[in-house]
Amino acid sequence: MVIRAPRVYRPQADTWLLARALRGLPVLCGGRVLDVCAGTGVLALAAAQAGARSVTAVDVSWPALASTWLNCRLHGVAVELLHGDFASALRLPRFDVVLANPPYVPAERGTGRGGALAWDAGPDGRSVLDRLCDALPDLLTERGVGLIVHSALSDPERSVRQLRDRGADARVVTAGIVPFGPVLRARAGWLAAHGFITPGQRYEELVVIRVDRTSSRVVGDPA
Repeated sequence: MVIRAPRVYRPQADTWLLARALRGLPVLCGGRVLDVCAGTGVLALAAAQAGARSVTAVDVSWPALASTWLNCRLHGVAVELLHGDFASALRLPRFDVVLANPPYVPAERGTGRGGALAWDAGPDGRSVLDRLCDALPDLLTERGVGLIVHSALSDPERSVRQLRDRGADARVVTAGIVPFGPVLRARAGWLAAHGFITPGQRYEELVVIRVDRTSSRVVGDPA
């Protein structure tokens, strides 16, 4: 059972795709984990149950952090909570694993409010992704691994390219086709008019991008 405060993102297909991708990561066992855009904290729980030594959850939503705290407490998992943007975590020691399920749905009116904070991400779906791809290598230890899930509607190739430009190794490691949920169904006409989907399309592809911080210096690190 997952407890979810009002206006907190409900775990669904993208959550479970990312949870499956994190299983078996060698750096997870005994490692420090950061759950970005934590929502209910399901991924923080999955990381702890897979052997993480410590888990930090960051979210801009207070109800999301409250949900994460409660779900972790109910399962006997200690979690450090951080309110704010993922950039807030840059001041902390680096992490062995960073998990991210950020907002990525193209939205006519830009970023959302209330519950829509969890999915609305600007006209191209990348208002959060672009900043995340720039910052993620700086959140990882030398052997750290990042996993980002998002829709093919928001250009996975661009994410991979940005991460590689930052000196990291990035590639799509898993994908899945899922039917539109209520948000995409409601804006299917707008998405088709702007070329994100074909007319009548009612499914999307989700991808998980794996990011390995290479042993060489990442762009932006001190020499």
